[in-house]
Amino acid sequence: MNILIADKFPPRWTDVLTQQGHRITYDPALDEKTLPTALVGQEILIVRSTKVPACVIETAHDLKLIIRAGAGTNTIDTACAAQKGVAVCNCPGTNSVAVAELTMGLVLALDRRIVHNTLDLRQGVWNKNEYGKAKGLFGRTIGIIGLGAIGQEVAKRARAFGMNILGYAPNGRAEKVRALGITPIENLYELAAQADVITIHLPENAETKGLFDQKFFDAMKPGAIFVNAARGGLVVTSALCQAIQNKGIKAGLDVYENEPKATDKAFDYSPYIGAENFYGTHHIGASTEQAQDAVAECVVKIVKEYATNGRFLHRVN
Repeated sequence: MNILIADKFPPRWTDVLTQQGHRITYDPALDEKTLPTALVGQEILIVRSTKVPACVIETAHDLKLIIRAGAGTNTIDTACAAQKGVAVCNCPGTNSVAVAELTMGLVLALDRRIVHNTLDLRQGVWNKNEYGKAKGLFGRTIGIIGLGAIGQEVAKRARAFGMNILGYAPNGRAEKVRALGITPIENLYELAAQADVITIHLPENAETKGLFDQKFFDAMKPGAIFVNAARGGLVVTSALCQAIQNKGIKAGLDVYENEPKATDKAFDYSPYIGAENFYGTHHIGASTEQAQDAVAECVVKIVKEYATNGRFLHRVN
């Protein structure tokens, strides 16, 4: 089969696809403007962060399958793909540990002000009295919003730190949350009011976009920690910035509204400039060697199943 890989992909797994008899075109620099031409004659498209809007899908007459090398599919117009008879498949759970590790890293960094410590030391400043002030995590309450594979991995790590764990349980799924050994909270704002640390692990869709707004941050405890390693569109940036400034909320973000493409070299994160309580990373939650290997292996399985049996593993549309 003709396969276009439009994002970075581990070479050894590209070799596996070639060994299986597929014809591979590898061009991680492609974007929504250049994809239509590149997709001529291609049956399978593999993407990671590259957007695949309707205008791309509608002109891709040979395309049969889009594989998202990761879990979230908000960068792909799945509805348009379904209308055109193009399957969209993802790789759920393959990067859960990596995202959970970064989530806890951001929580620890914010609580102990690790970035500030390091920056001062690099300038030759010794300020033990200031940086010796931290709440600590043991016995604190963490609220995990979204208890899929990633949220559950975060819960395992929070439990190891001796934290009390609350889980947001929408749509009457309290029993499922309780079965995980997590205290279910069915009201988002009640969870916000109780938690010392909040992490969010939801997909971005019509129901969740902008869910974390001024009302949510108003409900949070002053000085609480808020971490988003899920999707930038879940959070209203202006509301979070006000909470950082006015309530001392400590924010750790790996994702942002209107974030640049992976190949861009500049990012206007001006809303957060000067915010002492803000730590950010470069949308790297899933970017460990372990996670990328697991994702690539899943992609290869999806391709093999389709090529051999005509079945679409993990189809989302």
